[in-house]
Amino acid sequence: MKNRLRILLTIGLIILIQQFGNAQANQNQQFLQKVGVIDSIYSQTLKESRKIYIQLPSSYNPDKNQKYPVAFILDGEIFLPTLSDVHNYYSGGFMPEMVLVGISNEKNRIRDFTTSTITTKYGMPFNEENGEAESFSKFIEKELIPYIENKYPVTNFRTLIGHSYGGLFTIYNLIHHPNLFANYLAIDPSLDWDGQKLLNEAHGLLATQKFENKSLFVSLSGQLNMQDSKVTIDNVMQDTTEFTMFARSNIAFSNVVRQNIKNGLSFEWKFYPRDLHGTIPFPSIMDGLISLFEWYQWENTDKFNSPDTPKEELLSIIKYREKKLKDHFGYSEPPYPEEILNMSGYMNMDMKQLEKAKMFFELAIEYYPGSANAFDSMADYYEAQGDFANAIKYVNKAFELSGSDYYKERIEALKMK
Repeated sequence: MKNRLRILLTIGLIILIQQFGNAQANQNQQFLQKVGVIDSIYSQTLKESRKIYIQLPSSYNPDKNQKYPVAFILDGEIFLPTLSDVHNYYSGGFMPEMVLVGISNEKNRIRDFTTSTITTKYGMPFNEENGEAESFSKFIEKELIPYIENKYPVTNFRTLIGHSYGGLFTIYNLIHHPNLFANYLAIDPSLDWDGQKLLNEAHGLLATQKFENKSLFVSLSGQLNMQDSKVTIDNVMQDTTEFTMFARSNIAFSNVVRQNIKNGLSFEWKFYPRDLHGTIPFPSIMDGLISLFEWYQWENTDKFNSPDTPKEELLSIIKYREKKLKDHFGYSEPPYPEEILNMSGYMNMDMKQLEKAKMFFELAIEYYPGSANAFDSMADYYEAQGDFANAIKYVNKAFELSGSDYYKERIEALKMK
């Protein structure tokens, strides 16, 4: 019964380990939480310096040469902490560990995010600089992304997240620069901008372009009409006033996306009736990332948790997940963290299911060939079988990889047996 309980706890334990590691990292700090290291880049396109905030995964170790997908969030000085919290809780089982990049938009926000130029808004003169979304996209593509890829441990699998005007900019990039990101998360986007100009463009572009392997999540807050509580999600599209144009634009866009499902775009739209425009980012970031990475979520955990699952079936599940991740990411990625494979090996050893244990240890070495610990674990397996020659062979490999005196001493101890 004890061993059965241990195997049931395998999947959840890795998340707890990760969170405990985050807590340990913060225990000696003056403040409970610090999010994002400040960096900056000078843009020739924008003719200005731009702050960015970088948050590396808690598991990051420069000695392992590991790279991660990357998520860019607009208005990063405001929203990076929320993104970081969601990522800390859900990465591993629900989404991959990622490098998080917050782009500062405290200055020139309307200029950078708006997709066309206007001089009046709601019948009033509009004098703020606007309509430079294409320039801001060029800055991200030609300057910011290369800078991040050269300096930080990221892959080319990218996610873009934006709220309000940032959501408008996010959708603009989806339909005008679909290859720049894999995932697009538009939170309560301002699609009413310039008389729904981007919405009108979307009709043709979504119908004629292909969006294979692209995903979009769009949210709408409950502020459908701030002056009339009788306007609901069920009747808002019948309203013709300017007070509902924001919501109607959002809903109309979602309808256009659904009408063009043959373009390959993976899409989810969600209405948050209890949230305001200012509160909707929090649930949208959580739900949006879980939706965008639905394909990443661990499957068949019940099979791993059951000691009755045949070894061949477990291997098939693992290899299926390996292929699935490669198909989505576009590059090879271990199907499970090393810790999961390692613990599964030891738990099966405890249950005397030796062939399964050996399989998990072999897979840990296959997916993490630079890990001394993976080879040392295989040595434990052979030592438990009394095969000291193979145990020494694998500890030798661990020593070659790490140079640790622990492995040197273990080799000598094994030679004495």
